[in-house]
Amino acid sequence: MANPVLLNNLEHRDLRVITRRGATLGDQVMAVTTFPSEFRDVQACFPIVFRKTVDGLGFEPIALFGFQEGENLFLKDERWDAPYLPMMLERQPFLIGVNGDQLMVNIDLDHPRVSQFDGEAIFLPHGGNTEFLEQTNSLLFGIHQGLQSSPGFLAALLEHELLESFVLDIELNDGSQNRLVGFYTINEDRLQALSGEAIAKLHAANYLQAIYLVIASLSNFRALIDRKNATVHA
Repeated sequence: MANPVLLNNLEHRDLRVITRRGATLGDQVMAVTTFPSEFRDVQACFPIVFRKTVDGLGFEPIALFGFQEGENLFLKDERWDAPYLPMMLERQPFLIGVNGDQLMVNIDLDHPRVSQFDGEAIFLPHGGNTEFLEQTNSLLFGIHQGLQSSPGFLAALLEHELLESFVLDIELNDGSQNRLVGFYTINEDRLQALSGEAIAKLHAANYLQAIYLVIASLSNFRALIDRKNATVHA
């Protein structure tokens, strides 16, 4: 269970954060949430698909790392095997807290990255912020801004009925059959059928580029299947 608390330089002056990657450090995940302002970087490495939110009432875009829960095909021992590390994974063990209009930095004290002996110091000996914490603050602010754009983007997709569920059947080199279900992508036929007015509206809202980045990202499924094949023996 997560144990998020407000970060402060008195109670947490000796805390450190382990920044190497690893399954035991919380990286063994199938996917993380992403957002339109991150799509350009994400689509260079990972498929971007959509899943229903936990409450089942909406959707969220995600960067996909594997084909089943707990599978991350980009983890190689303690190394991240891709040019880009999505922000929602990079930010761990920190979380964004909101108090009115003020953003606060929270830390999950029970996260495996939190240590008193190993990793990057959060605070300087006299209590000031380390460069690592300043970078974390910038990262969390970028995530907060990015997430603000997601509801409008998703509302536009739903308004134009551009999301459709899909099933991906994969036969691996060892002959095993695998099926990816429960996710959604852009319906390209409906996108092509939109009126010029609708397209102009999406473009004006900076949503059209995000849509095409999602579509472009699907070419990464081929590389993801290759990574999966590398883990099995024919």
